[in-house]
Amino acid sequence: MKYLSIILVASFIWSCGGPSERLPVLGERETIKKTVNGKEVIDTVYHTIPDFKFVNQQGDTVTAQNFQDKIYVADFFFTTCPTICPVMKKQMKKVYEKFKGQNDVAILSHTIDPEHDTPAVLKEYAKDLGVSGTQWMFVTGNREKIYEIGEKQYLVVAGADSTAPGGYIHSGAFVLVDKQKRVRGMYNGTDEAGTQRLINDIERLQEEYKNEKQ
Repeated sequence: MKYLSIILVASFIWSCGGPSERLPVLGERETIKKTVNGKEVIDTVYHTIPDFKFVNQQGDTVTAQNFQDKIYVADFFFTTCPTICPVMKKQMKKVYEKFKGQNDVAILSHTIDPEHDTPAVLKEYAKDLGVSGTQWMFVTGNREKIYEIGEKQYLVVAGADSTAPGGYIHSGAFVLVDKQKRVRGMYNGTDEAGTQRLINDIERLQEEYKNEKQ
């Protein structure tokens, strides 16, 4: 939790930076030595989201390949959540509407209650939100795999907790992931300011990739 707090603070500071600044790469990193053109150089290996396998609201298998060459936003929720989930989904809907139809941006919401949140339940949930297609995917799967990828890879809290409202506990963060599967920002998904910073940073990432092609 201490590590997560540091990440969130760093993300807030960078997300408030000027438009010319590149977004940071969050998470652990290591340096390695490798040989390039006969010379030994030092390279940095960043934390990246590994492959995964879940099932979306359409009943289709979803892996990291579905997000190839895409910027995406990840979060964790459950459909019967009595606390922050409805607020988070209201805010995420703004992100969805802003980038709807843009093929390089996607949203990935993981349920932390897979026993209840079947593909059929998630499909109805998406419909009630006014979400169509698969640009915004709601996924379910193996409980432990969901908790593991949440806490170890996306660096957020996600799990069962009998003392929490609804029986589960999860972060209210939206996690921004770039096309190289690196975490580039974390945002408060329960307020307007955090959502607007996320939208701004997605556009900054889009601009980064655009400039790289020129």
